[in-house]
Amino acid sequence: MDILTAFFNLVPITFAQSLVYSFLVLGIMIPFRIIGFPDLTSEGAFPLGGCVCAAFLVAGWHPLAATGMAIVAGALAGATTAFINLRFRINPLLAGILVFTALYSINLRILGRSNVALFNIDSVFDMISPNLITSVPLQIACFAVVLGAVWVLLRWLLSTEIGAAIRLIGVNPDLAPSLGISLWTCTIGGLALANASTAFGGALIVQLQGYADIGMGLGILINGLASLVIGETIVGRKTVTRQLLAPVIGAAVYYQLVSLGLSLGLHPSDLKLATAIFVLLALGLPALRGGAIQHERLRV
Repeated sequence: MDILTAFFNLVPITFAQSLVYSFLVLGIMIPFRIIGFPDLTSEGAFPLGGCVCAAFLVAGWHPLAATGMAIVAGALAGATTAFINLRFRINPLLAGILVFTALYSINLRILGRSNVALFNIDSVFDMISPNLITSVPLQIACFAVVLGAVWVLLRWLLSTEIGAAIRLIGVNPDLAPSLGISLWTCTIGGLALANASTAFGGALIVQLQGYADIGMGLGILINGLASLVIGETIVGRKTVTRQLLAPVIGAAVYYQLVSLGLSLGLHPSDLKLATAIFVLLALGLPALRGGAIQHERLRV
């Protein structure tokens, strides 16, 4: 009974968090699924957004301007990964590793120290309502509206000619040049868009929790991948709409699973291991099932 009580008490809190982390999962999904580019930059772009936002807030900038600068910084990080891949013909995974490794030092330079408190500094949430920081229902309503607006914009963008070009890059990059589509423009633009979304999530988290830490992105990529896998398992990814819904639904379900794990007494430090095992099972079971079916056919 105590477990159920603890779980139900955590549900609204983790649901509010999942709405913010949906921006991260969208930022992971766009390169992986839309562009066909296995990008790891999110591991560094998420704390980059938080550190840039915090640094500008401490410097006295308006919260909206600080958040905007975080988005720009994330876009630049994504564009850098794409440029390294295209210009130097470096593997996408290695290009992402190089960028997010460099971003650790850059984030430390931007922040000036390992962490910064923002408790006495106005945030975008104070502009909406002074009670938003302490009211979970208000947070859910606010984040849902912002996430809904971003989701609609992304859905519209992917339905345009530009969006069709970006999707074609992911399906058949060799065909794109013959249709007059620039591989460079679409790849750089797509990764910039994805990591701008990731950095936006980092900026929101920093303002919500009231502090920034350069280690806030550690392991965040596996959380995002887990959310994406869950979402795609639930809604599929056969259409653009379903593909865009998968990160949102997956993040909501994943963070409720985290709540359940904590309610059952799972230590927070073990969550990364549990997440890694879950992703392995989710990705590996179809292959194992297919192997078993093939084995049965051979026996017949």
